[in-house]
Amino acid sequence: RGHAVTTEPQRLALSPEEAAHALGVRRDTFERHVLPALRVTRIGRRLVISTSELERWLDQNAALHNPDWR
Repeated sequence: RGHAVTTEPQRLALSPEEAAHALGVRRDTFERHVLPALRVTRIGRRLVISTSELERWLDQNAALHNPDWR
């Protein structure tokens, strides 16, 4: 008889630390440059950012690569 495989539900929201990690930036960089442009949700005292909001921010801030950027 097979074992039941349990999978974690897909996360719909991330903490600021998790969101920074997901974007590959440091927390202070995230708070300074990304967080001000995001819609956030408060759950009690906890701040969360939806994964769809992070994707929206990425899409809106995407640009073609410029070789002069360093």
